[in-house]
Amino acid sequence: MSGLNDGATNADVTNDSVSVADADMPLYAAMGMTFMQFPAVTTLPQCNAEVIVSGVPFDMATSGRSGARFGPQGVRQASVNLVWEGARWPWTFALDDHLKVADAGNVTFKHGEPQTLVDNLEAHISHILDAGKSALTFGGDHFITLPILRAYAKKHGPVALIHFDAHTDTYSGGSKYDHGTIFHHAVQEGLVDTEHSLQIGIRTAYTLENHPFEVLDAAWVNDLGPAATLERIKQRVGDKKAYVSFDIDGLDPAFAPGTGTPVVAGISIDCALKVIRGLQGLNLIGMDVVEVAPAYDHAEITSLAGATLALEYLYVLAANKMA
Repeated sequence: MSGLNDGATNADVTNDSVSVADADMPLYAAMGMTFMQFPAVTTLPQCNAEVIVSGVPFDMATSGRSGARFGPQGVRQASVNLVWEGARWPWTFALDDHLKVADAGNVTFKHGEPQTLVDNLEAHISHILDAGKSALTFGGDHFITLPILRAYAKKHGPVALIHFDAHTDTYSGGSKYDHGTIFHHAVQEGLVDTEHSLQIGIRTAYTLENHPFEVLDAAWVNDLGPAATLERIKQRVGDKKAYVSFDIDGLDPAFAPGTGTPVVAGISIDCALKVIRGLQGLNLIGMDVVEVAPAYDHAEITSLAGATLALEYLYVLAANKMA
């Protein structure tokens, strides 16, 4: 059971020296299980895990259908379908033998006051990184990536971004809290090394002139396939520290209907898993999976896709350790 169910709050996994905004009780944070049944953690200093899973039940920055606040719960629940396998195909080892992972529950904040989410989430991720661990985070809408990147850039400097999405999220308009403007602000704030970053699966309009990222649009990926996509990613990222942000609407709605802004003609889950699996060898330092909205899902296939992508990423980290 999660430590949050035992009365813990985000403050329990946040450095005592860090000022954390007041938070309501986690209305959407209660959960009956951890991701992949990994151990729950409420304090980091005594935790031997190398990767810390967190949920962010926030969807106040959506421009389409709300409901991604239930994404962390949905992904954790769907992960039960993956636990039994032991050594996940096609890997030849059990993850637990080579990588220690723990689940810190959900970040809390005052509902209706988005700035408390921004403050708490950045502090939460900073504490994970300061403890020498990396973060795997489940949204929530895509806005959550902005405070996460702030924490990462504070620790590592500008990071290479590997971004899967139907949308570039580089739009300069919108409100202060907007899931469509996050990478505009990330570039403006110097959080991302754009010369070593890519956006993959894009299939909505954006301004081509002076666009800060290289784009491998969905048609390109679907025509040329995972191998060509990986070749370009590795050429672009090189040896830079890389952060992966996976908006589940990067997948075609046939594979991920449970999201707020679905767009047809996306990439398949098979393609996405092959690309994530092929990131082995890159200097990966963190990942988020966002925009899973279980209310629009069917038979948990979107939540299962999110859980499987996250698990595949963890196997890549384990394989990197073994190399």
